[in-house]
Amino acid sequence: MAGPQARNWNGLNLNPIMAGSVKALILLAFAGSLGLMFLLLACALPQYNNWWPLFVIVFYILAPLPYSIARRQRDDLGSSSSVMELAIFFTAGIVISSFGLPIVLAHAGPVIQWGAAALVMTGNLVMYVTIAGFFLAFDGDADSWNYF
Repeated sequence: MAGPQARNWNGLNLNPIMAGSVKALILLAFAGSLGLMFLLLACALPQYNNWWPLFVIVFYILAPLPYSIARRQRDDLGSSSSVMELAIFFTAGIVISSFGLPIVLAHAGPVIQWGAAALVMTGNLVMYVTIAGFFLAFDGDADSWNYF
């Protein structure tokens, strides 16, 4: 079937750019849920049964903020690399802290077990790849979701 009645992507009328954005968003949602699954497994499995690792969710929320704020400042000021460098520095500190928290909790007294720490770090890796994927997929698009 050709012409104006042609439908694509499961019967929806979507242009190819929008279809790619929707597919990327679905993939990122799946990856984010996979990362949260690893985090919840580290907390809820009967051999671990400790909810302290959930504090890394605070780092998941804080990690994209410096880059988002710096990107807004870059758009307002023109080209400002020092603001972006500072944002990357703060983001790196937040990411390293989220990997360090389960190690400290497992090492300094048995607050959590090492298996739970490994699951949390696996979840961290998946979540930060998802966050980076969001910024790579939707950065620079005028009609994307990066202009809240």
